[in-house]
Amino acid sequence: MEPYRDWDDDSGVRAFEISEGQIDVQFKTGAVYRYTSASVGSANFDQMVDLARAGEGLNSFINRVVKKLYSAKLR
Repeated sequence: MEPYRDWDDDSGVRAFEISEGQIDVQFKTGAVYRYTSASVGSANFDQMVDLARAGEGLNSFINRVVKKLYSAKLR
């Protein structure tokens, strides 16, 4: 997984991994959730990828928009 930059050091996200049509997000609690384009919708998925790569806003977006739309809890 790629470390999440978290420029302000205020995010609940620790790391992420992007692959075709899915993003796995590891939170600072250790939990890892998989979000897919199918589970969150393509526009939301694209936004999550952009935020993950930017290192800012991913945790907030998940909490506000897609929190329970994950496709699997991996850990």
